[in-house]
Amino acid sequence: MAEEKRMKALILSGGKGTRLRPLTHTGAKQLVPIANRPILAYVLENIANAGIKEVGIIISPETGAEIKSTIGDGSRWGVSIRYILQEEPKGLAHAVLVGKEFLGDSPFVMYLGDNLIGCGIEKFVETFRTTGADAVILLKPVDNPQSFGVAETDSTGRILSLEEKPKNPKSNLALVGIYIFSVEIHRAISEIKPSARGELEITDAIQRLITVGRTVRSHILDTWWLDTGKKDDLLAANTIVLDEWFKRRIDGDVDSSTQITGRVTVEKGATVRGSTLRGPMVIGAGAVVEESFIGPFTSIGAGTIIKKSIIEHSVILAGAEISHIDRLEDSLIGRNAKVVKCHFKHEALRLMIGDDSVVEV
Repeated sequence: MAEEKRMKALILSGGKGTRLRPLTHTGAKQLVPIANRPILAYVLENIANAGIKEVGIIISPETGAEIKSTIGDGSRWGVSIRYILQEEPKGLAHAVLVGKEFLGDSPFVMYLGDNLIGCGIEKFVETFRTTGADAVILLKPVDNPQSFGVAETDSTGRILSLEEKPKNPKSNLALVGIYIFSVEIHRAISEIKPSARGELEITDAIQRLITVGRTVRSHILDTWWLDTGKKDDLLAANTIVLDEWFKRRIDGDVDSSTQITGRVTVEKGATVRGSTLRGPMVIGAGAVVEESFIGPFTSIGAGTIIKKSIIEHSVILAGAEISHIDRLEDSLIGRNAKVVKCHFKHEALRLMIGDDSVVEV
């Protein structure tokens, strides 16, 4: 790689978010909040901490405007952002093709915008810089490698082969959605053809690098990795982030009859009355919680209203209203949605509710 070229980052935030529908019919999956922060905020923070200043974000026609308005110019992370429109989701390698003018001949980190990992990427960038590899990919042992791109490596971590969702995987090492490439990846992409599903696969491009004798190295991720494209994975990410990164902080208005246990965050402007809060959990600015139990691993979005309800292990987005619900758990509730009890029976609910929905039970 050319050392004089400053590394850039390409974040993939296009796609249609089909696995999180109906929630993503009205919003980008990369903006769904984890512990009341958009997933993209964690991605940008990780990139900025690695010293990368120039960021391109691939957006789709459906959700690009929302991403732009939410994330802005990147100044809050100390980076400069350029938004790049991908008209159709034609594969990860196609996204690199779309971003080629921005990337130029600089090395770059490609980061899937709905992926979270439990560490920084600095050491992976350092491996790229010190080994002279044309690609460094992150790998994670998984129980179901048939569902992922899978890598075969030698004892030194050099990649021998890659295969997308193999029926008979050669290892249990799945590709994490974070890659580092030299300028050679552009040539590799130009030499591959669309896969059977009509997409330009990044695994095929990396395999092409290997075939022509370029060095592709790996890093085994020794911490957690979550692809937040599905409800259960998103809830798991919310649990992990609250558990590992949150501390007790009470900036809102909490009355004396409310009982607080553990690492509870109540943002400025929130109001809590006659309730029990058990952390780790977060209540966003402007939220109102009355006569309720909010249990561990729950994120309550800004402006949400919770009355006489029990909620655990859930993500409640901004502006939602939940009233007289005996027990809500393992649920993802969209923005401005309402869950209101009309007939009083005792039972637990498990819900995934899209934005602006109303549920009466």
